Amino acid sequence: MLAEVLAVPPRSISKLEKQTDMYLTTLRTHIQNMGGDLEITARFTEVSVRNSNFPDLEDEVEASRSK
Repeated sequence: MLAEVLAVPPRSISKLEKQTDMYLTTLRTHIQNMGGDLEITARFTEVSVRNSNFPDLEDEVEASRSK
């Protein structure tokens, strides 16, 4: 069951499925709980830029919440 894998209550899965937007930190946590890693790729006409390293993301989220 997905709720068990993500370590959240079943009602949270329903809410997650209906959600149109979420923090990258939340998405990364869910993916890591399922055994994966989050990678973001920006594709441009002549180059693709992939980022899978978000070490300071939690600090930025906390800073924006405290404002």
